[in-house]
Amino acid sequence: MVCSEMSAILEIKQIVLAHWDEFVKWPKEALLLWHGCVRTKYHNYPASIMTLLAERGIYRRYWSNDPAIHAFLVAGGERPTRRHKNFGWDIHHLYLGLRRGGGRNGTHAVKDGLHFTQSAGLVAVHPIADALYAEDPEFAELLRKESFNRFGYDPDGIFSSAPRDDFGFVPPHKTRIIYTPTNG
Repeated sequence: MVCSEMSAILEIKQIVLAHWDEFVKWPKEALLLWHGCVRTKYHNYPASIMTLLAERGIYRRYWSNDPAIHAFLVAGGERPTRRHKNFGWDIHHLYLGLRRGGGRNGTHAVKDGLHFTQSAGLVAVHPIADALYAEDPEFAELLRKESFNRFGYDPDGIFSSAPRDDFGFVPPHKTRIIYTPTNG
């Protein structure tokens, strides 16, 4: 990246950070909507989740990221509509398999049934903030740090050396679980 481009990205990041609440929306609580669900092309929703979505007036589709979007909305997250479009801001996973410093083998939420529908690892981001997440590792780290501050969510053990539960939370924080498949 050339110096002027880096300077422009830094300027945009400073504006976004100064107006954080206008560019990033968080869920109100940590909840795991669907224990064991991972991103696939199509999802066959359990009846109890379908009922919950209907009761809350949340649209139902079956696209690959919809369970994560539904987790965000059920957890009280706001998903503003994009300007001049008929759909909402992207719901972005904060953990995509990367570790601090650029290495792999971190939590990859879309492939992990304990994290794909975990609202604490999801944010709704304005398109500008979404681009910053993709282009600026420090911005992505700030979002993960904010998730830790709000919910105690630290699945990769980056922000605390304290033990974490199986769901990635540092006690006394924990998640509420909406649906767990039963055996038999």
